Amino acid sequence: QVQLVESGGGLVQAGGSLRLSCAASGHTFSIYAMGWFRQAPGKEREFVAACNLSGSNTYYVDSVKGRFTISRDNAKTTGYLQMNSLKPEDTAVYYCALGLWGLGEKSYPCWGQGIQVTVSS
Repeated sequence: QVQLVESGGGLVQAGGSLRLSCAASGHTFSIYAMGWFRQAPGKEREFVAACNLSGSNTYYVDSVKGRFTISRDNAKTTGYLQMNSLKPEDTAVYYCALGLWGLGEKSYPCWGQGIQVTVSS
């Protein structure tokens, strides 16, 4: 079973940047697509971004296009979410996940514990 640990979250002012990391244990990281999701207070968890096995194909929710970049380093079994031009509405707990290529939670059976990102106005 692959275990995922997110890091890099925290408090940032609007317009600032953060880079989230998702470190995976085990040697099967490279055979899974990777996704990032987020859950804001009082809201359902939503899809943010996904990339395929190599990272060559990516997809983003409209609200983060042009601001967020998903990437991965299979040699380091680590995924990333670079978040630029952050807005207060980006405040949420962010989760990384591994699984099949897709936009829904059901495509990803393996999840990290989540990490808080807070953007102040």
